[in-house]
Amino acid sequence: MENTRATLGKQRAEVAAMFDGVAKRYDLLNDVLTFGLVGGWRRHTAAAVAPERGERILDLAAGTGTSSVPFAEAGAAVFPTDISMGMLKVGKGQYPSLDFVAGDALQLPFADDSFDAVTISYGLRNVERTSQALEEMLRVTKPGGRVVIAEFSTPTHPAFRLLYQEVALRIVPLAAKISSNPAAYGYLAESILAWPDQRGLADVMSSSGWDRVEWKNLAGGIVALHRGWKRV
Repeated sequence: MENTRATLGKQRAEVAAMFDGVAKRYDLLNDVLTFGLVGGWRRHTAAAVAPERGERILDLAAGTGTSSVPFAEAGAAVFPTDISMGMLKVGKGQYPSLDFVAGDALQLPFADDSFDAVTISYGLRNVERTSQALEEMLRVTKPGGRVVIAEFSTPTHPAFRLLYQEVALRIVPLAAKISSNPAAYGYLAESILAWPDQRGLADVMSSSGWDRVEWKNLAGGIVALHRGWKRV
C-alpha cells in the first residue's frame, strides 16, 4: 500500500485518508508508542467528562470507538463520530453495539443543543480550522453543557520539554515502522510540535465561545485535559 500522510495544512481528505491507512493497528500502536500510558489518559478523560446515565455525549474524532466505551458503560447515549471511514469500519467490528457516525468536525451532522457533553481526544490538532471546530462543538452542546479535550501539549519542566521535543517525538516515526503507514506517524509527531501550549489552546477555546475554560496536565504536560462550559 502506498504511504499516505497528511500535511500541516490538515486538508480533510488528506487526514481522512491517512487515518484510513493506519486504522487496523491504530489502537495497538497507541499503546506501544505511549508505553501503555494512553489507557490511563482515557480514564482521566472519562472522569473529566463525568458521564451520567441518560446523557447524550458526542465523542468526536472517536476513531475505532475505544474512547467511547466508558461513556456507554456509564449508561450514556454516546455517538462516536469520525471523518475516517476506515477507522469507523474497524470500530464497528470491535464494538458493534456502538452507534458510529460519519461526520466532519467542521460541519457536524447534528442539530443545535443536542448533547450534554462533547469530547475529543487527540483529534483537535488534526482539524483544518481549530476555531471553527470549537464553534461547531459549542453549537451542538446544550446550554450548561461541557466540552472535554484531551490533546498532546507542552511539558512544563524545561529539561523534560527539551528531551521530549528533541528526542522522543523524533523517534516516533522510527518506532512506527511496525505500522502499515510509518509516514503518517511522521505527520503526527510534527503536528504535536506545531500545536499550541496549554494556555494557547485555552485562549482559542475562550475566543470560540467556551466559558470557564480550565486545564489539567497529565504526564508532566505531555497531555493536557481542557474543559469548558457553554453559557446558559
